[in-house]
Amino acid sequence: MERLEKTFARLAEKGETALVAYLTGGYPSLAETGPLIEAVCAAGADVIELGVPFSDPLGDGPVIQATTQAALDRGATAAAVLDIVAGARENGVEVPIMLMGYCNPFLRYGLDQLYADAGAAGADGFIVPDLPAHEADGWLTAAQSQDLAQVFFSAPGSSPERLRATAERSRGFLYALAANGVTGVRDELSPGIDDYLARVREAAGALPVCVGFGLSRPEHVRALRGKAAGVIVGSALLTAIGGADTPAGRIHAASSLIGELKAACR
Repeated sequence: MERLEKTFARLAEKGETALVAYLTGGYPSLAETGPLIEAVCAAGADVIELGVPFSDPLGDGPVIQATTQAALDRGATAAAVLDIVAGARENGVEVPIMLMGYCNPFLRYGLDQLYADAGAAGADGFIVPDLPAHEADGWLTAAQSQDLAQVFFSAPGSSPERLRATAERSRGFLYALAANGVTGVRDELSPGIDDYLARVREAAGALPVCVGFGLSRPEHVRALRGKAAGVIVGSALLTAIGGADTPAGRIHAASSLIGELKAACR
């Protein structure tokens, strides 16, 4: 988790918003995920959120669902995604890598073994959308044993009490949903997002807050500067990758979008 803490501290000192880039592990193939991680980091991504494919990704919209299914069809597993993380570290990637996935495959893997293997591979923590903070004792114990982050979610409809309780259990950062519903590109930010983020920041205290779900454009990022420590972009990045026909084209498309979004973070 030290990499994550240093990243947010460094960016806060510079007055920059952290750019978190979501990639689906194994999409468009297991072999291409590592080079895509390296490319988006070189283009300016400050944190990688790497999806661990699962057949029933309830929190995800059509784009991430489709990439997840494609990854599963091509043999992506939790173990294969950990191998991708280890390969990225061997190739010199230093940015924090958060693993995003769902309870069922992680529980099937075995929490203690999963967190030990993730720590050994070089991952920095977990984001688990279907894990309520108040039911996460075993997960938090496993995370703390490996010094890994454990990120929970706030939603626009969360009560002040729920926000505080969720923030108190989050390690690394708190994930603030920009809108209710599932992931996916949206044209506009919610009109009430500024008031909502003010409530989240108050509940989070010193814990960084990162906003995701629906963010896709530089103007979205600029609108959130100073209101969150980081922004998370997934569906727009995967759409750009999916629109190219060759590995080189996919690298170029991903790098171009990340470069544009990172420029808006400064």
